[in-house]
Amino acid sequence: MIAASLLRALVVLEATGTVASTAGALGYTPSAVSQQLKKLERDLGVELTERVGRGIVLTPAGRVTAARARTV
Repeated sequence: MIAASLLRALVVLEATGTVASTAGALGYTPSAVSQQLKKLERDLGVELTERVGRGIVLTPAGRVTAARARTV
């Protein structure tokens, strides 16, 4: 079972665009958000984010997962 908190981190990342702002919005550290995203990727068996420069963006699978997670 996928934890709702992991999906929430992905949805907030999509909305805010950065790990730091996601952490601020959720009241976590950036490290905790990164760990949550990596755990979600492991649980689902698919890459949800990719590095671009110094930031990250959602992959197509990440966008689909975030869209579906918004209904949870």
